[in-house]
Amino acid sequence: MSAQDRLTDALYGIGWGTVKKLPEPVAVRLGNTIADAAWKRRGKGVRRLESNYARVVPGASPERLAELSRAGMRSYLRYWMESFRLPAWSAERIRNGFEVKGIHHLTDGLAAGRGVVLALPHLGNWDLAGAWVTTQLKTPFTTVAERLKPETLYDRFVAYREGLGMEVLPHSGGSAFGTLARRLRDGGLVCLVADRDLSASGVEVEFFGDTARMPAGPALLAQQTGALLLPVTLWYDGSPVMRGRVHPPIEVPEAGTKAEKTSVMTQALADAFAGGIADHPEDWHMLQRLWLADLEPRPSDGERP
Repeated sequence: MSAQDRLTDALYGIGWGTVKKLPEPVAVRLGNTIADAAWKRRGKGVRRLESNYARVVPGASPERLAELSRAGMRSYLRYWMESFRLPAWSAERIRNGFEVKGIHHLTDGLAAGRGVVLALPHLGNWDLAGAWVTTQLKTPFTTVAERLKPETLYDRFVAYREGLGMEVLPHSGGSAFGTLARRLRDGGLVCLVADRDLSASGVEVEFFGDTARMPAGPALLAQQTGALLLPVTLWYDGSPVMRGRVHPPIEVPEAGTKAEKTSVMTQALADAFAGGIADHPEDWHMLQRLWLADLEPRPSDGERP
């Protein structure tokens, strides 16, 4: 392991070991302080965040984009502070920390014995939403995580999410899709972050007026297993409670090839994501390139796990 990898792993270890012990108001202030310092430095991630917001809010002035990127960094650090603290939250704190509309789309689908795929963009804190599902609904689910470097960091994230009641599969290795399909055919729940393709073989969609690529997995799983495909959007409103919405199911088209059906369904997902992002752009934590026009031939941006 390189010195940089050891440092990265150690910093995350400090986060989970120290931040979770802080009183909540102290953790909030610390998160805002770190966010403001990062925003003022205007590093690559902050500049990319601002560039992405410029597509979401066309015509925004430089001053407005600066306001959005500052709020976006504060939202991003809220995600991290909450995530570091989630393992220490009580079941009551988790249940009271999330309020969601349209949850009947999920509970009705599960009650009917159908598998359900929840697909989310990088909005708000999906780890908190997942902990709420396992705690409030008492429903376990399966998800996928990118293999991070160093391997010890990936292991930390897997242990963290499994501690919240999730089954975590590695994104690489080729076996994740088959396992997800089996869970769905058994009437289970699968949750996938699905607004950025990691494989370079995703589906091209129109997203805020330009072409982006999103993963085909959610639509393919719904087609092959008969599971419901439900978009989910999340946001903060200035309170300690995160808000969310489970959108109505995206239906499998009756006609067309598998590729054509997948394209239509993935575009519908992108449209649902775009609506939630447009309403709460500062809670979209996309600090990487997304649109094809912004991608380099060999993108090297990191990915939030």
